[in-house]
This record gives sequence, structure tokens and C-alpha cells, in this order.
Amino acid sequence: MSVLVKGNSDLWTTLKDKKVLITGGLGFIGSNLAHRLVDIGANVVLVDSLIPDYGGNLFNIQGIEDRVKTNIADVRDESSMNYLVKGQDIIFNLAGQVSHIDSMQDPFTDLDINCRSQLSLLEACRKNNPEVKIVYASTRQLYGVPDTLPVNESHLLHPTDVNGINMMAGEWYHILYNNVYDIRTTSLRLTNTYGPRMLMKHNRQGFVPWFIRLAVDSQEISIFGDGQQQRDMTYVEDAVDAFLTAACREEANGQVFNLGAPEVVSLLEFTELLLEVAGGDSSYKIVPFPEDRKRIDIGDYYADYTKIKKALGWEPKVSLREGLTRTVEYYRKYKQHYWDGE
Repeated sequence: MSVLVKGNSDLWTTLKDKKVLITGGLGFIGSNLAHRLVDIGANVVLVDSLIPDYGGNLFNIQGIEDRVKTNIADVRDESSMNYLVKGQDIIFNLAGQVSHIDSMQDPFTDLDINCRSQLSLLEACRKNNPEVKIVYASTRQLYGVPDTLPVNESHLLHPTDVNGINMMAGEWYHILYNNVYDIRTTSLRLTNTYGPRMLMKHNRQGFVPWFIRLAVDSQEISIFGDGQQQRDMTYVEDAVDAFLTAACREEANGQVFNLGAPEVVSLLEFTELLLEVAGGDSSYKIVPFPEDRKRIDIGDYYADYTKIKKALGWEPKVSLREGLTRTVEYYRKYKQHYWDGE
């Protein structure tokens, strides 16, 4: 059972009885949003294609499955979206292909999911529900290799891979429809979000879930490069707070915001903390970068989230140690539902 976090909970009560659609609703962040929204009292509809290897998992809504409506549908299907957006007050748009490696190996599928699907959703709203509010899940990958650190929203966008380019287009479609068609949209640029309900079946959606899986299984972790790459991590409940706040605040309309964390750690420091939290016999080794990954690696990255803190009052509350502790405990309890999928 999720718990309402103090601070903005009074604001979020405005979501009670609201009609909310979550695309990618059976995935990692979407399902965590669903649990919180059900607690608040919103009427939640989930849309997910359950494409293998993308993260959708019916176990993610265990405990609330009879309190949400679930549609197995693809956001690229215009007729489905035309129907599903009708009457919704808020849409949390989290459907997407997020693997950087997959985007380089199959760029046309990435284009289809991260660009065409966004246009399908926005056009459906323009034609059938122009009063809706949309919060879009974007990514720090838009920035590419940072020119300066920490990275704020004024930083130039120069993605290093196909996924970053297509996610950039998806974000701009949302801002365009806000500016031209008055469909209220907000984009949140996420960075290394982690926590319960992540996809754990493979290592193509970031290093954090894979390292956690290996630590839980007491297996050796391979760190690419020298281990000194710096990162910031956002615990999923903090990310959910940001989505809810952006949905409730009109001053978020037409804006893009970085999410981040106050703790900046190297991959080596992250791994050592994870192994301490997980216990067991897991270890790590430093290995050379595989060539396909080195070509799209962004090096050091950590975000300046001053803009969202000043505009909306959001800031992360869960420390990295606490977040990793909760996450490891979750997967130790439910690993059978994530290691091999359903």
C-alpha cells in the first residue's frame, strides 16, 4: 500500500474523483502512479500494450486490480486513443520505448513508438478532449553529453542516440500542442528513476535495475569504464510526487522541468552502497566499455532541478540509501514476478 507523502498531499486531493488515464500504466512509473492515484480516490484507467521486454507487468497492479480499469491497447492505434481520451481530466503519458541500445538496433520501432504514438495521443486529444491536462515523461537523454554540470533546462539539446532524438521530438510535440492548440501539457525530464516495479528481465533499460538484480542474486556486477561516471538517482515515489504536482498546477503548463536528486554519486560509489544494502556475496569488477555502448554513453550527468523546486515546490525526499533499501526488499519479496516476467 502506498502512502500519501506530506507536503503536497492537500494539493493532490484535488485529484479525488478526477478521471485519469495513464499510458504505459502497467509499467514501472505508470503503475506506481496508479497505486498513488487510487489511494487519493481518482478514477484510473490504464492503457498498456504489454509488448514483451518493455516493462508492462500485470503484477504491478496487485492489490488495486479491482480498483482500476485496464485496457490492453497500443497508443499507436488512433481509433483506440480517440475513444480512450474522451472524458478524461488528466493524462499521464508514460508509454514509450526507453532502451537506448534497442533504439540503435531498431530505430524505426523507436521512431514509431516515441514519435508517432505521441502524435496519435495529442491528435486524439485535440479532436476529442482539448480540455485535458497531459503530463509527459521525458528524459535527460535529450541533453546528450553535458557541456556543463549540473545540467539545467537551458542546456543545449544534442542527444547521442536515436532514442534521445525521438524522445526530444515527442516532448516538443507536447509543447507545440500546448502553445498552438491550448492543450495543457507539461514535460518532466527524468533521470535514473528507480524503485519497486521496474523491469528486471534484461539489462537494456539502464544499469540501475540490472545492478540491483545482480546484487539481490549475489552475482558479480560489471561496471563499464573506470566507474567514475557521475549520476543522480530519483526514487520512484519522488518522481510520482512530481507528476502529481505538475498535474495539479496550472503554472506548469507549457513548461519542461528536470527531475534529479541532491546526492551525486559515481557508478562505483553507487555499486558499493548497493552491495552494502543488499548484503550477501555479490561483488563487482571494472571492465572495458562494449563498443556499442561506449559510442552512445553520455559520461557524467547530474541535473539542476532548481526550476521545478522554485515553480512547483517539488524536491526529492528519499535518500539513495533508503530508496535502495526499499527497492531491494521489494524484489527479495516478489522476484518471481520480475525475473522471468509473466
